[in-house]
Amino acid sequence: MDILGLIQSNLLTPIVLFFIFGIIAARIKSDLKIPDAISEFLPIYLLAAIGLHGGIEMRNTGFEKMLVPMLAAIGLSLLFTLNHYQILRRLGKFNLFDSYALASTYGAVGAVTFSVGLSFLKNQGVTSEGFLAAVLAILEPVAFILAIFLTNMAVSKQMKTKKESLGEISESEIGMGITETKTNLKQVLHESITGKAIVILLGSIIIGYMIGEEGFESISIVFDELFTGAIVIFLIEMGIIAGQRLDDIKKVGVFLIAFSIIMPTFNGIIGVLVATAIGLSLGGAVMFGLLLASASFIAAPAVLRHAIPQAKPSLYITSALGITFPYNIIVLLPIMFMVSSIVHNEGSIDLLNYILKGLI
Repeated sequence: MDILGLIQSNLLTPIVLFFIFGIIAARIKSDLKIPDAISEFLPIYLLAAIGLHGGIEMRNTGFEKMLVPMLAAIGLSLLFTLNHYQILRRLGKFNLFDSYALASTYGAVGAVTFSVGLSFLKNQGVTSEGFLAAVLAILEPVAFILAIFLTNMAVSKQMKTKKESLGEISESEIGMGITETKTNLKQVLHESITGKAIVILLGSIIIGYMIGEEGFESISIVFDELFTGAIVIFLIEMGIIAGQRLDDIKKVGVFLIAFSIIMPTFNGIIGVLVATAIGLSLGGAVMFGLLLASASFIAAPAVLRHAIPQAKPSLYITSALGITFPYNIIVLLPIMFMVSSIVHNEGSIDLLNYILKGLI
């Protein structure tokens, strides 16, 4: 199947159709709304299901097999976050705070996007390495911590330079600035790790590892067979929220719109190629690429509104949810699947490894 055919086929899946349905409902100003109790429950359910499968897979395959993919994902996430900042700051001319907030949003991962990716692979009859759920949990706070650390360092440097130029700086003030930076980082680390998304994901991974496949059988009807249906309901809400933010897209500017499409595509394809080179399966490479291509629109607002309050939420929320999320689940997922299918041909893998070794 060619790429256009795959995209068209993806468009006709229940998940994408219900997401589009949510957008339409919002645009016609329907009073359709998912009850708050269900909105709170569904993300917890989805993360628990992902975590349980991930823990079972870790038990079956062993921790050593996920070490290289995890280190590769962390390294790429940090590299991409720095790259995002340079592009936004130098080419986009965004201020320091918006640049780092956007950079970390696109360096972090989207758990909802990950859930859709799993369902997409299921529709294609393809499986992926379950331990990637653990990589998802590790990657969530990485980009935020880097961005907040660099923001604090930049602000501290600016304050120090300004005070020195006025002759008003003292050693005690410098020390206070360093202490303040460490406190902020400690807060961000605590909020990132103890947030409900990470707690439920890590907890479910541990439980899945402990109970194994035999223990999972008794709850599989809830955490396996109902998984796709839960995503469908949740994506109605995501569609409603995205539809409500369509008017904000024109406010973010042409540059950010282009960034919100081009960078996920670049990051995702690089992720697929690297994942293939380190030995992940066809489906695993797609999910690895999706981790690097997705943008956080749930964890990002919760962390950034405290960590970088000077940044405009309208920029990082609208771009991540209103532009990148629909693009990823409708267009980029099929593209990455095709790329992964091509490079997983035996000859293509050998060629890819040769090229990557030459670059390194």
